[in-house]
Order: sequence, then structure tokens, then C-alpha cells
Amino acid sequence: MFRSVRHMIYDLIEWRSQILSGTLPQDELKELKKKVTAKIDYGNRILDLDLVVRDEDGNILDPEQTSTISLFRAHEIASKQVEERLQEEKSQKQNIDINRQAKFAATPSFALFVNLKNVVCKIGEDAEVLMSLYDPLESKFISENYLVRWSSCGLPKDIDRLHNLRAVFTDLGSKDLKREKISFVCQIVRVGRMELRDNNTRKLTSGLRRPFGVAGTSVH
Repeated sequence: MFRSVRHMIYDLIEWRSQILSGTLPQDELKELKKKVTAKIDYGNRILDLDLVVRDEDGNILDPEQTSTISLFRAHEIASKQVEERLQEEKSQKQNIDINRQAKFAATPSFALFVNLKNVVCKIGEDAEVLMSLYDPLESKFISENYLVRWSSCGLPKDIDRLHNLRAVFTDLGSKDLKREKISFVCQIVRVGRMELRDNNTRKLTSGLRRPFGVAGTSVH
């Protein structure tokens, strides 16, 4: 609403400058005044303000010199014109939305960009962080996993990729966008011993992958 009113005010300021310049021919000046009054009436309508009744030249009708019937008819005409303008604006907006949706649907594929900043999870051993897209209604994953190997020190195993852990989930088609819900799921798999406190060297194991945690958030 604020942006709409601001845009109308800018138009009125510009048109006022043109009127005060005194350089416009009479026919253009008359049309510009009609445009100004129409814009004011439209703005008052969307702001739920009173409708100002005007004559054919855009001048405000004086109720002391205008009959009640004339005022009523002028009010009907003004209301009709404003409603037509509102319907026109609504129709234009719907056409824009339809064209946007058609263009959106015609695009062969879409992508989701993911930038991993940090993994805050106290594990004590190395871990694998797997990120993927999931359909909770169909209970299935709809993308491949983006895998990041995380060290026990709280940094990526590949230290060269620090602050550069980015992935793009591509080939998301119109079918995926029509899904009622899509979730972004992060799974954490601990990689190491069977038990974290296993100090007995005879029982020491390594390299075992065990589920440790999971998190998710809605993206659609």
C-alpha cells in the first residue's frame, strides 16, 4: 500500500509541475487535469477516504449550488469510474501473475543454492554431513545427497574448502514445484568407534558409520 501511494504521489507532483509550467495547450491541460482528478479519486478509494464529487471539468461540486439529485448522479458516475479503474488494475495484476506463472512453468528446470557456513554439533569424532531435499507427504527423498566430511576438530576434513562449502540442487522441474511441501534435510553420521568411551584396545573399532542426528526445515 505504501509503495502504491508513493508512486501515485510522485505522479501527482510531476503532473502539478506540468500544469504550473503554463506551457501546455488548452486541450492537453484539460486532459491532464482529468488525469490528476482521476488519480486523486482512485487514491482516496484505495485508502478508504471520502469520494469527492466533481463536474466534467474536474472541479469539486458545491453542495450549496448543486441539487441533491445532481450530486447523487455525479456520485454514481464517479463511483462507477473508480470501480472500473479498480477492476482494470486487478485484471492487469492477474494477467501479470498468469504470464509470470506460465513463464515459470515453461522453464525446463530450477535450482536451489546451498551455502554451508558451519556445523554446530558436539560429536567427538569425525562425521559425515549429508544434505538433501525431502518430500514429507510422500516420505521420500527427491534429490541426491550433498556430502561434507566433518572432522572431530569442528572443521571440514578438506580444510581448503573452509568457507567455500557450496552446492546447487539442479534439475528441479515444474513437478517438484507443484509439491505441497518440500523440506531441506541434514543428516549427521558419526564415523569412528562403536562406543565413544571404548578405551580397550582389544575392542577398539574404527571407521564405523552410525546415525547421530538429523535436522530439517521447510523450503516450499
